[in-house]
Amino acid sequence: MPIIALVDDENSIRTSVSLALESDGFQVDAFNNGEEALAALETKHYDLGLFDIKMPKMDGNELLSKVRNSKSETLKKLPVIFLTSKDQEQDEIIGLRMGAADYITKPFSQKLLNERIRTVLRIYQNRISQTNIDDKTNHILIKGDLELDDLKQLCFWKKQIIELTVAEYNLIKSLAKYPGVVKDRNQLMDAMYGDSIYVDDRTIDSHIKRLRKKFKSLDSSFDQIRTRYGSGYSWRE
Repeated sequence: MPIIALVDDENSIRTSVSLALESDGFQVDAFNNGEEALAALETKHYDLGLFDIKMPKMDGNELLSKVRNSKSETLKKLPVIFLTSKDQEQDEIIGLRMGAADYITKPFSQKLLNERIRTVLRIYQNRISQTNIDDKTNHILIKGDLELDDLKQLCFWKKQIIELTVAEYNLIKSLAKYPGVVKDRNQLMDAMYGDSIYVDDRTIDSHIKRLRKKFKSLDSSFDQIRTRYGSGYSWRE
């Protein structure tokens, strides 16, 4: 059941909108000014904010500004619909530029408001789902039988974990990210240690030797790291 924070200084609006939303399956907390609403928004999770623009103590734009500048990442992303009067076009523009999802002009059809709310919630949920998919995709590199999980710093070969040091993990990732591309020893050193630490060429060769041994201990046929004599190393395509 989506929870909505309704903020409006008109008692008739708070009452009628709350009753209509609750009869349509929403849970509503109603507030008569922005200060009361902000205190609740900072302590309780809401799925959507329904803010009147013209209110005493703290108007809708100021309330939205504080929401967008909150320390809570969840609150920052709260979708907000403005309730406005016909003569508040400039306020609508300001609110939309600040990140309001939509606005509806008073007097409004309750049925229209409910549909606007459902649409905004659906778009917001789809955006969250896509972001989660994108985040997961961006943090996992899969190249054939190799899987690298950046968030957990884990390496898998044929679904089995291989224990790597941070430097070894960075080395494998540098090679596997672009199969077939030859990386010289300087490039591999930068990938492993950054450009602030110097190690000689033999250190890279030693790491490659240890990596091959770790993979071969799990899979004797492993042959993905290719030596390009005089150039460096590459990941077999």
